[in-house]
Amino acid sequence: MPNSLEQLKSTGTVVVCDSGDFATIDKYKPQDATTNPSLILAASKKPEYAKLMDVAVEYGKQHGKDLEEKVDSTLDRLLVEFGKEILQIVPGKVSTEVDARFSFDYQASIDKALHIIELYKSIGIEKERILIKLASTWEGIKAAQTLQSKHGVNCNLTLMFSLPQAIAAAEAGAYLISPFVGRILDWYKAAMKKDYSPQEDPGVSSVQAIFNYYKKYGYKTIVMGASFRNKGEITELAGCDYLTISPNLLEELYNSQEDVPQKLISSDASSLDIPKKSYINDEALFRFDFNEEAMAVEKLREGISKFAADAITLKGILRKKVEG
Repeated sequence: MPNSLEQLKSTGTVVVCDSGDFATIDKYKPQDATTNPSLILAASKKPEYAKLMDVAVEYGKQHGKDLEEKVDSTLDRLLVEFGKEILQIVPGKVSTEVDARFSFDYQASIDKALHIIELYKSIGIEKERILIKLASTWEGIKAAQTLQSKHGVNCNLTLMFSLPQAIAAAEAGAYLISPFVGRILDWYKAAMKKDYSPQEDPGVSSVQAIFNYYKKYGYKTIVMGASFRNKGEITELAGCDYLTISPNLLEELYNSQEDVPQKLISSDASSLDIPKKSYINDEALFRFDFNEEAMAVEKLREGISKFAADAITLKGILRKKVEG
């Protein structure tokens, strides 16, 4: 009998590996891989990735007028070096994140995204294999709209915790979204002081609602559930377009023989009664409806702060190397 990971793939779900530690990726044969500053920070501390650091530091030393610019250049190159290695393992795409400091800066997000694409191009990797990750703020969503429509750069809108964010992202023409599951569960467990089974998990319900909205209204944007706390959250979303899964949970699925029936079926969405909304040309309505969801507001703030803090920590490590 096929293991649970193979069964998940057979429901039509594309499996993506959520890791910067590319030595662990190959075993699970994912289509794509996603990274973020926290994952790169964790991987960059391992000795087997020192050679990538060396390449990035050499590059950084030659690009920038002062130390801070050199460190920024080093970080950008490090992200791209990790992406390059990952693309030698996965047949599809890698997601590379724009610095979370730019989450509220439309133009800086676009500039950084185009710079990352240029860096990839300089080492022979075309933009078709890259997804630019942007936080699902108003500015991030509008930056994705411009990158997709004017530059042909595919975007992955991340740190997504609500339907308003998802609707705006689809209207923006984003290639893919990453609605978070586990972080929503974390908030509800803390707020409600109770545990949730996978069947009643509020993070799972959030992705189901987004999936059904997209399928009902014919949006092509890929729904990629992300941030999982347990295997049950994953199997409850079998049939979702994509799921990005950490190596430890991929290993659990790989070693499990439990049945994984398809739970999300796009054709079922057409009969659902879901009101249509539009946000992409109405910033005030977007901000109001998003603000009505306390969990989403708190989790977006926390996610941006954590990614920004990990990028600062990583820059601290790189600064020492650039100076040295």
